[in-house]
Parts: sequence; C-alpha cells; structure tokens
Amino acid sequence: MSWRHWLGSALFAALALVVAGCGQPPPENGESGGEGREAKEETAESTGGETTGGETTAETTSEETTSEGTTAVDVGGSPELGAAADEYEEYVVEQTALLEKSTKGFTGAVLAGDVEKAKRLYGPAREPWERIEPIAAALGDYDPNIDAREGDVPEEEWRGFHRIEKSLWVRDTTEGQEEYARQLMEDVTNLREEVETVELEPVDLVTGSVELLNEVSAGKITGEEDRYSHTDLYDINANVEGSEVAFEELKPEVAGEDIALANDVVEGFDEVYEELEQYRRGDGWVSYEKLDEADRRALSQKVDALAEPLSRVGQVLEG
Repeated sequence: MSWRHWLGSALFAALALVVAGCGQPPPENGESGGEGREAKEETAESTGGETTGGETTAETTSEETTSEGTTAVDVGGSPELGAAADEYEEYVVEQTALLEKSTKGFTGAVLAGDVEKAKRLYGPAREPWERIEPIAAALGDYDPNIDAREGDVPEEEWRGFHRIEKSLWVRDTTEGQEEYARQLMEDVTNLREEVETVELEPVDLVTGSVELLNEVSAGKITGEEDRYSHTDLYDINANVEGSEVAFEELKPEVAGEDIALANDVVEGFDEVYEELEQYRRGDGWVSYEKLDEADRRALSQKVDALAEPLSRVGQVLEG
C-alpha cells in the first residue's frame, strides 16, 4: 500500500479510520508462496524506529494524541504480553526471510527475461510483505522503495514491485526492468537484516493488527493496489492473515479480560476467511477483475464487521 498511509502517528489514527469506514461500499493471480492462518504466528505494527545499543525499537507513545485526534492506548507491560511481543518478533523475522526468498525467485525471473514466470510469481512473492507491512513501513523508506504505486512518489524515484508489475502486465516485457529488479532485491535484503534488530512492544501488536485491516479497507478493496496485475486477493488474504496472527498472540490476555470480545474477533476472522475462500483457485486466487461491485461490497462488509471488535482490543488490555 502507499507509503503515505504510514507516516508519523498514522498507526493510531487507523483505529478511527477502520471503524469510521464500516458499512461503506467500495468503489469499484499465480501460486501461493505464503503460509496460511494455521501457522498462528504473528504480525504487528510500530510507529517509528529508534536505534539504541544496536537494536531498533519500534516505539509507540502511550496516551499520545495524534494530528487526527485519535488517542493512543497503553496496553501495559505484563510478562504475558511481553512474551507475546517476543514471539511476534520471531514471526516478523521469519516472514522477512520468506520475503527475501520469494523476491529472489521473482526478480530472478525478471532478470532472466521470463515474463510468464515473473507474472506467476508476482502475487505470491508479495504475501510475506503484506503480512508484516506495518513493521517494514516504520523502518525508514522501505515502504515507498518496495511498495510504492505509480503516483505515490516522483517518477524518477519510483521503483519496487509495482514498477515491475506495470511493465509485466501493460508492456508484457521485462525489458528495462533489470535495474529495478536488482534494487528490489537489495531493498528486501536490507529490510531482512534490519528487522533482525527490531524490538517490539505489546502495543505494536494491537496497532499492527488493526492497521493491516485498515490496509484492506482503505486501498485493497478498491483494486487500486495491484491495478495492473489484479492480484489483489493475494494481498488482501495476506493482510488478514497478518492481522489474525498478531491478535492470536494477544488472545489469551484479551480473553482473560473480555471473553465475549475475544470470541467476537475470532468469529469475525472466520467470516472474512469464509468470504475469501470462494475466490481461491488451487494455491492462488482468481483475478480481482472477476469480483463485481456486489462481491467487493460483501467482502468489505465482512472486513468492517471484524474491524469493530478488533479496534476495542487495545482498550480492553489497557484496563
């Protein structure tokens, strides 16, 4: 998604954005290289990188009022929540390693001039990125460098997945994309190395889980993310998986405070997956062009229905 959604304290503003979007109808493929929800690992989000003693902290300020008027939550620091954050860090590291591997396959096809293979690998290659995008977006310029869409940055600065995507589907060629393929591989490798130093807090799981759903509501549902390849369902499913993984790490603590809320969130994820499942084809997904306005509205409504209880998790953990 666009780097513009990730600047400053937008992480917390997302809590308001997701809920505010409930009920609004939206405007208007390949092999799966990712891991499904059964992994039950983690994904999260952070607000800004600060380096201390060789470790990058994804720092979140509690009770901070953002420019859009949303107040941050302080979920505390119990040993159980600290352990959840530690496990989540392992998941983020695992996903960036998977991203490096999948990107190597994709860029290798581009460098070899194999258009059909590159097209086939494009959607799956992006899935690990979409599961952990909030973390990556908080660490410098990785989001605009890796995931900027056309128009998000000046033309001369545009690179990453979507630049290559346009050439593959609009021009049906890899010609002229070698430089962008090499740069993408370098950016992903640098991200993987930096993520290994990241130190997360429990609040990052709360905001990350919500922000990943906001990614779906704010951009993916419209089809604007993968506008040339129409592989949006890879991204949407990966966003939901990442959101669920972050919540799963928090679920024992949430259930201890409010079992009904925990059950509502679990049910919401189940309903979103059920809505998505009809579009699965083997290890991949149908082209997003196959979904008409009614299909997209139905999916959007399921995501919004999940976003409402999920947005209350932070308040419950705040006590």
